[in-house]
Amino acid sequence: MMIALFWILALSLFALATYVGRRFGLIPIVSQLLLATIGLPLLMYFWIEPGWQLSGAQLVSPAWLKNLYSLSFALLLGHILSDVIDLRLDRQSLKIALPSFCIPFACGLATAVWLLPAQPWISSLAVGLLFAITAIPVLYLYLRHINYPSAATRRLVQTAILIDLTCWTLFAIAQGSLHLSSLLLPLAGACLPLLLSLLGMRQPLLHSGCFFALLVVAEHFKLNALILGIGYLLCMAALKVPLVLPLPAAWMSRLQTNIAIPLILTFGIVQIDVHSAMASLGWGQLAALLVLPIASKLLGNWLGLGWAGASFEGASRWRESVLLNIRGLSEIVFLNLLLQQHLISPALYFALMLMGLIATLLPALVGMHRIPMNIAAPARNPHANS
Repeated sequence: MMIALFWILALSLFALATYVGRRFGLIPIVSQLLLATIGLPLLMYFWIEPGWQLSGAQLVSPAWLKNLYSLSFALLLGHILSDVIDLRLDRQSLKIALPSFCIPFACGLATAVWLLPAQPWISSLAVGLLFAITAIPVLYLYLRHINYPSAATRRLVQTAILIDLTCWTLFAIAQGSLHLSSLLLPLAGACLPLLLSLLGMRQPLLHSGCFFALLVVAEHFKLNALILGIGYLLCMAALKVPLVLPLPAAWMSRLQTNIAIPLILTFGIVQIDVHSAMASLGWGQLAALLVLPIASKLLGNWLGLGWAGASFEGASRWRESVLLNIRGLSEIVFLNLLLQQHLISPALYFALMLMGLIATLLPALVGMHRIPMNIAAPARNPHANS
């Protein structure tokens, strides 16, 4: 009973934070990140653990909650992957993406090897990818808000898509290389669209329903959901079968904002003893995890934008560098994936979550923080949900 009350309280707090944030012009993901990285740890430390005598492990133990988490995870991961797979490669976007990915990725690898405690190579790889990732949804909202020119918006969003696709694919291949069964089973599932097509079943709703269902199964049984998702969508793209969302866009937006994202954020944060987690990191390590991802990403963005040239006359290279540095939904899902598989420590999880919050708030410091007032809900676009 107390566990159910906690989750009702947590979701209510996220709803309140989202509402208050909207009153101040903040997009939902910023308000939710603020609550997750500041409010929830304080709630756990001063009330839930001492007063309710509930630990993080107990709060995430019910089977119904794990099933709900699997559904939420599949929804968000599927939405992200469906977007990054839809890539139309552009030379200028590639010029920006190369240094924007490579410089922070190299910095992340160096940080993992030299500044963090010894860990498996795949964990170091994951840190490098977390340094490099860009949040497509929040980037899209910021660009729409400031009425950025359509061609420049397309170039920046395509850059972010290219970076995210690289991150997800590299990690999926690396993870699959460790255990052959974890590679073969998801690959077999990814071929389902080919089988359905051979049987004459090309209905988009059928293919899409199987896609989200398989992601739920993969997450529940700890299979490689990344390989499954990427491979499945590549097969759908080759067959020219469009992905259809399981619910109308407006309902999907409400479900993500009010249930899926708060649940995933809370699921990760409550499992962390913030006091002991921060005690396991020295001040130098914590400062490095907060500063180096942002600084290296800004440098990579700056060099890439200089290589590609201005997207329009009067374009601000600095502002575009800041925009491409934001984190958000992509990093949240990635962090939770790594934490659930014990590839990163709770301390590293919390530090990088805090870094993601700071990076996401940076555009607000240069006046790009308010909710777009002229955006209608698109037919299929994850950008509008974060």
